[in-house]
Order: sequence, then C-alpha cells, then structure tokens
Amino acid sequence: MSRRTDTMELGACTKNPGFQDVEDDGPPSDPCRPDPADKQDSIGVRLDPDAAEEYTQIKPYAGMPKEVLLLYSTQARYRVPREILFWLIVACTLVLVALTITVIALSPRCLSWWQISPVYQVYPRSFKDSDGDGVGDLKGIQEQLDHFQYLNIKSVWISPFYRSPMKDFGYDVEDFMDIDPLFGTMHDFENLLAEMHQRGMKMIMDFIPNHTSDQHRWFNLSRTGHPQYKDYYIWTDCNASDPKPNNWVSVFGNSSWTYDDVRGQCYLHQFLKEQPDLNFRNPNVREEMMDVIRFWLEKGVDGFRMDAVKHILEAAHLRDEPQVDPKKPPESITSEWDLYHDYTTSQLGLHDLLREWRAAMDVYSREPGRYRFMVTESYDYQEIEKTMMYYGTPQVKESDFPFNFYLLDLPQNTSGLWVKHLVHLWIANMPKGRWPNWVVGNHDRPRIGSSAGPTYVRVINMLLLTLPGTPTTYYGEEIGMENINVTQSQIQDPAGKYNASASRDPQRSPMQWSEDINAGFNSKTNITWLPLHPDYKTVNVEIQKKDESSVLAQYRYLNTLRESELILQRGWFCYIHADASIFSYLREMDGLNKAFLVVLNFGQDSVITDLSSVQELPDQLKVVMSTNQINNGKILQKSRIQTEAGEGLLIQFHTNTRFNPIHSEQCYISEKACYLGVMDILYKC
Repeated sequence: MSRRTDTMELGACTKNPGFQDVEDDGPPSDPCRPDPADKQDSIGVRLDPDAAEEYTQIKPYAGMPKEVLLLYSTQARYRVPREILFWLIVACTLVLVALTITVIALSPRCLSWWQISPVYQVYPRSFKDSDGDGVGDLKGIQEQLDHFQYLNIKSVWISPFYRSPMKDFGYDVEDFMDIDPLFGTMHDFENLLAEMHQRGMKMIMDFIPNHTSDQHRWFNLSRTGHPQYKDYYIWTDCNASDPKPNNWVSVFGNSSWTYDDVRGQCYLHQFLKEQPDLNFRNPNVREEMMDVIRFWLEKGVDGFRMDAVKHILEAAHLRDEPQVDPKKPPESITSEWDLYHDYTTSQLGLHDLLREWRAAMDVYSREPGRYRFMVTESYDYQEIEKTMMYYGTPQVKESDFPFNFYLLDLPQNTSGLWVKHLVHLWIANMPKGRWPNWVVGNHDRPRIGSSAGPTYVRVINMLLLTLPGTPTTYYGEEIGMENINVTQSQIQDPAGKYNASASRDPQRSPMQWSEDINAGFNSKTNITWLPLHPDYKTVNVEIQKKDESSVLAQYRYLNTLRESELILQRGWFCYIHADASIFSYLREMDGLNKAFLVVLNFGQDSVITDLSSVQELPDQLKVVMSTNQINNGKILQKSRIQTEAGEGLLIQFHTNTRFNPIHSEQCYISEKACYLGVMDILYKC
C-alpha cells in the first residue's frame, strides 16, 4: 500500500494525544511548551515580530489581546471618534458647572422661617391650663400644638415664663435661667421645645434686658454694697423724704426713682419700682446678659424678642428732661407723656449693644437650618426714623426687623385712606432691601375686635396676611376674640391698679377653645385667673373649625395661600386705589402671568369701586375669596367692584402686562426676583 503525501498534516504546535516516541522511554517532549526564559507576548497568542504583517489582516474581535488592540486603536477611524467623545464630555461638564454657578449667582436668597410663617404670640397665663390652677402653663401650650399646625403656623413667640414674683406678670425677672413654677419646670420647657422642633416649628422667647425684679440676687447684692455688684444698677444720692434726683417719670406713672433704706440711695426704674434698671455701662452687666442669651441658645431656642430696648441706656449726667408744656408746674409732672425723653431712651451706645447680641446669635446661626431670629420692641411713635435704626446698616445688621406697631392705630380712623397712610408710613421709611412686618394686636393693646369692632376683624386679617412681609397674630385674633369687662375688684394688671382705665387685663382673657367649662381653657377645675368672655359658647376654636365661613377658616385659608403662592410671599406690592372706604393693592411677580388684586372696605357703608382706569387689569375679575362667603367665585367687572362694610376681596387674574414697570413710584419690593417658567426657577432681575 502506498502512502499518500497529500493527506492531513498536523499544524505546528498541534498536539496529537495518540502519539508517543517509541525510542524514548522518558516523558514525551513538547515542542510547544514555552521556555520560561522566553518573554510571552500574550497568554493566548505569542506574537513573533516577523509575523506582525499577518495580524494586520485580522479584523478586531471581542477578547482580542492588547497587542491587536493597540494596532487598531491608533488608526484614525477609531482614534478620532474617541477623542470627540472625550472632549464632548469635558465640554458638557464645564457647561453644567458654569450653569450651576450662574443659577446660584442669579438666584435670590431663600426666605428664612421667620419670613415664611406668621409669628403667633402666646400669652402663657391665658393660653391653656394643664394642671387646674387657673393659670396657663408650658404643658398647656404643648397640648395645643395641633392648633398651630392646623393654622399652618411655624413661628411661635411665647411671652415671659422666667422665675418671677409676678409684679408685672413675668416682666420682672428674678432668675433669667429658670422657669417659674407657675408655668412648669425646665423639663417641661425642654419637652415643649423638642416637640415643637419635631413638628417643624420655631420658638421665640421674650428677652427682658432693661431691668430685673427687685428680688433678683444681683439687686440684693447691689443694695448691700457688694463690691462686685454695687454698680449693677443705676444708683444716685437722694433725699429719703423727697427721692427725686431729677424729673424722670416711669412708664407706669410717677417718679422713676425709689429710695432704698438698705443702701441709703435711690435706684432708677423706668417701669415699676419692683423693676430696677440694670446699668449697661458696667461691662460685667453686659457679660452677664450675654451669658443669659447664650444659655437659652444652647437650649435650642430659635430667637428672641428684645423687650423695651429703647430704655436700656440712660444719660449718665441724669439731667431733667424737657417738658412738653414748659408752663406746667414741675411738681405736677407725673406721666411719661409730660416729658420729651431725650435722656432716658435711644441713647448713644444702644445700637452697639444690640449688634453685640446679634453677633452672638449669628455664631449659633451657623448651624444648618438653625438661623436665630432677633426682633426688637420699640414704639417710637412720630419718630419712626428711630425705629428704622434697629434694622442696622448695610454693613452691620441688628434685628431682623423691629416690630411695626403703627397698624395698632388703625381703629382711630377706619377708612381706606387712613389704612394706606399707616402701611405707607412703614414702607416709605424702611431701609432699602429690608423685610417689613405688621402687628395689629398684642398683650398691651386692646383687641382689634373691640377697638375696631367685630365687623372689621375679617378684613383686618385679610390685610395682615396679604401685605408683604411677616404678620404677627396675637392669640385669639384668629377667631375674633374681644376684650372682656373687668371690674375694679378683678383687676390683676399693675398698670390697672395705678389707673383702672390703663388696665391691660381686658385683652388677656383665657383662650376660648370650646363651649365646655371654662371655654376649654381649664377642664379640671372651675378657676380662671381672669374672667372668660361671655361669648365663648359661640366664639371658640371648636365651633369655628366646623364652619367654612368662620373667622378661623378664613384665617387658615389665607395663611395657607400665603405660604403656597410666590406672589404673596415675595412679589411686588403696588397701591391701586384708596378713598374714604376702600384700600386696594396689587400683588404680582415678574415672569408670572398670574396676579392678585386685594380690595378692602374699611368704611361704614357698601360701596362700588371703579378700577377701569387701571389698564393693566382685565375687564373681568374672579373672586378667589371674600370675607363674605356668598361672594366667593363671583365674576366682577373692574368698573363695578362692590363691597360691603368690613368686606375684603381677594381677586385672582391672569395677564401678561405687569403694573410695576410703569408705576414704580406706587410699588415696593424687598428683594426683586423674577420667575423663569421654562426652568421653574427664581432669578435676580
């Protein structure tokens, strides 16, 4: 048999498992086994330089060795797309970074918690009694936190609850770092604060720097001449039989000086004689009060209302103050209104002190989401420029805002022109870029339901919640509570005991929660520290929650709308019309085609208002909310907008024409911002 030579041949390094060299008894040799001394080009392929030409003919394939990959990666058709993708990624990254920086740079500052929510004042003695002693307390406030959530209130200011002899219901402080047992314990305070924070609420405390109680440890040490404390208060030599070093008069009437038998000198008190004034020209006093601020900030308090700040410093020379009526006999000067307070209020150095406190609070504000708020209390009447100084300067900030008490004068003349005057008084004098605020009631002034009348409660609440800035609501105003009548024997207020007509008790009656015993204020005993208002069975929270047209329901609706609408939070405010009855204004924002028109009737009669001259308004307007519920949803002609006495209309309309560019002299905005609908963002414009 002949052997064919053209049959299959094994390729180089192809193993034949059946082959064995019979002439060799040792293990079969493997010519393909790599020599360790040789360098491998690849685990899968050994590339001989001479064979490089062979691999140029192979197409790229999955799992190719790096040598093959390198051969093709340098070719233009593979290299160029790769470089294009790389530089596209770099360019897109740079664009995104630039866009982010631009958005941040152009975005207006976010509103803080004290700008978004109204401030709700709680007078703790009268809010809710949890233990049946007839006086409200901290646990009582905690029991009613659901009420704040129902109203969408985030900022709660609580009047003083420090340890105190209660000569001025907590404004005479015996210990700045303790809770009066009447209101509870420090543990009760900590629980209240913790739950408020858990619910997203903020607590504002009263800080009372001007004076202490005469029972305070500092005063007792000062009157005995203790070297460290002898100058903690304002002392001067005087005659025991006629203790009047000068003609200065207390806020509560009569001389600001009282002789102390222990020390043999007179001490200054701009309020009650049981409230001696601290000497803030003593650096030790300044440090002591700074420690008080730090103590409560460490506890987690979110802000302070600085009480009676204009009285903090007095002129060191102690000269007589000028009389308002120079012809009046000096011995007949007994009221604060008899003098110009040139030497007892707003003295040089006051604002330096407030800036120190602001700086201390700013240290604690560095914690994310924990800005510490500061508001000052100083009613300067006709000298509004003094009040505006509490905003600080463009370089140095003081309070976030001083309380605006000018709307407290609204009942003096319920007319549209008067209301516009009071609003413009603040807007026109406020430093540029600052944040306004509005107060219509507090523990020192009659309730608006009594001073202006129940007819105007709803329209005043609408004014409060649609003006630009932060509104402040005194407890009970959200349901239209009114003053109570207090007999001579029932007077609790020290000011009322001096002058019954000056008593502040009528506006401090217990909160009306329900028609139950004691209006739900005290459900354990039949005791209340002040009488209840006889209308509590019909004017209370529980009943008004069930009535969609109630004062409470309207307050809640307006506050919720205020928080949800950018226009009401930070949009333009423009005067539209004012006359003997009507005050009307516009709220709008650049970039939004939606706006709100507010029409408020403060007059005595039903009137028809013609706004046809306002070209920016469409001919037909839809009422979103009326304080008279039957008018909700009505379509009105702008030439015939009818309102009843005490009625307020909130009207929404759509237009692409803005009012403020053409009428800039009639418009105000704290910080201008525009809305960009394409990206759904605000930007500075």
